[in-house]
Amino acid sequence: MRSSVFGNLGSQQLPPGFALENGKMLRVQLPDDVLAKQGSMVAFQGEMDFDYEGGGLGKLFKKAVTGEGAALMRVRGQGLLYLADNADDIHLFYLENEGITVNGRNLLAFQPQLSWDIKRVQGAGMAAGGLFNTTITGTGWVAVTTHGTPVLLDAARMPTFADGQSAVCWSTSLQVGVNRTMKVGALIGRGSGEAMQLAFRGQGFVLVQASEGAPVIKAQS
Repeated sequence: MRSSVFGNLGSQQLPPGFALENGKMLRVQLPDDVLAKQGSMVAFQGEMDFDYEGGGLGKLFKKAVTGEGAALMRVRGQGLLYLADNADDIHLFYLENEGITVNGRNLLAFQPQLSWDIKRVQGAGMAAGGLFNTTITGTGWVAVTTHGTPVLLDAARMPTFADGQSAVCWSTSLQVGVNRTMKVGALIGRGSGEAMQLAFRGQGFVLVQASEGAPVIKAQS
């Protein structure tokens, strides 16, 4: 796996497609299709069509039940597409027949040849809420966002724990579960507001952002 987070994107020639216009804007070279977060287009040059992307009935059902997974659009055409999300920092990953798990709120764009699905964190029941994430596998580009400068943690060094909303993405090779502190009243999590964290063990990385992310503003009824 190669990533702007690891600092190894320039170590060898990679297929064209995704590039950082700057730290907060992604540039996508079409004609290849791209799947992107709805509302993330800020500009484009050329001729492009934008369509809603549901991902099939099974994924639509998972989204409805879990609340996980960003609403996606499929972009087709010729030219340059520019994507951003609330001026959050953008980080690129190039997968090489491997996988990454992403918090749906942090998923900006990925190439359509990659497979994706919504999966539950092991040990987290439906009542736990918010512990479903999007797993992307295959070969191609993925772009994720972080609210602030993130920290990259090596889970192989020691057992690693993170708040469920602060954990942006991690290796699919990791064993992931739920850790609950003994003291129920210990409000230690940034996003969950409760004494429960994601627990990571094994060979792989965890990318953690500086907060639980930008607040979600709900429309007034």
